[in-house]
Amino acid sequence: MHENLSETHIVGEDTHQQIVRAEDCPPLARRLLSHVGVGDAAPPYRVVRTNLSGAYLHACLGGEGRMLLDGRWRPHRAGMVTLAPAHVLHAFHAVPGKRWQYCWVRYMPQSPRSVIEGMTPLVARVDPKPLSDAILGLYHEVNSGGDIAATALWIDLIEHYVKRYTEPLRNEERLSKLWAEVTAGLGHPWTLDQLARIAGMSGEHLRRLCQTRLGRSPMQQLTYLRVQQAAQLLATTDMRVEDVAFEVGYQNPFAFSNAFKRMTGFRPSRFQRRRNPVVVAKGG
Repeated sequence: MHENLSETHIVGEDTHQQIVRAEDCPPLARRLLSHVGVGDAAPPYRVVRTNLSGAYLHACLGGEGRMLLDGRWRPHRAGMVTLAPAHVLHAFHAVPGKRWQYCWVRYMPQSPRSVIEGMTPLVARVDPKPLSDAILGLYHEVNSGGDIAATALWIDLIEHYVKRYTEPLRNEERLSKLWAEVTAGLGHPWTLDQLARIAGMSGEHLRRLCQTRLGRSPMQQLTYLRVQQAAQLLATTDMRVEDVAFEVGYQNPFAFSNAFKRMTGFRPSRFQRRRNPVVVAKGG
């Protein structure tokens, strides 16, 4: 059960990672990037963040792992790229009997990518090797003396590929317009008909388009946005749970609590108390 997950970072002797951290690379810090890396994992590799402070892009190069997405454990295989928003439960682990090759980009809380993002797909399917190569280029540059100009170029490439992976929906003007309007008014009692009308298409066409582009139905996307905004408010303000529920469009606090728990693993009141989680398991 998700509520039994606790803050965890287990690496293990059979997992190998090449990491560049902001504290070792000032140009990375100036771009509001906390750390980037490439890994090759095997059990017992396991990470659980009960309150992810900054957005986290994770791309699978090969093999298979498991990742908690929208409240469900899903396989993470080659070509899959996910962008986890800030302030939510984030968890992934290696699968027994399999290796898992991946790369990642972790943003600082103040990065624009760590704020609510209506167009983020559940899973994008791309070739993440160019991103991995750029991260490895930065890693070798930093560890060989860190020429500032070359370091900046590698970071430019990393950001270029992140943008390529996460922003293709900007070209989907109808969806972009729709979810921008919804995000600006999450407290409104949206219906599928209203969403379709804003997008300028039938409800069925909108459903198919959202499922293809976002991996969610329109109403699932609405719930995702509401829960993401609620998590941000609970993590960064002293608002009461009931007021947060109303702010993001729930008239019934119990319905809000159920939706929040389904997607984050925690009841809102418990989530609010977990602002400063403590690491309880670590290895490697």
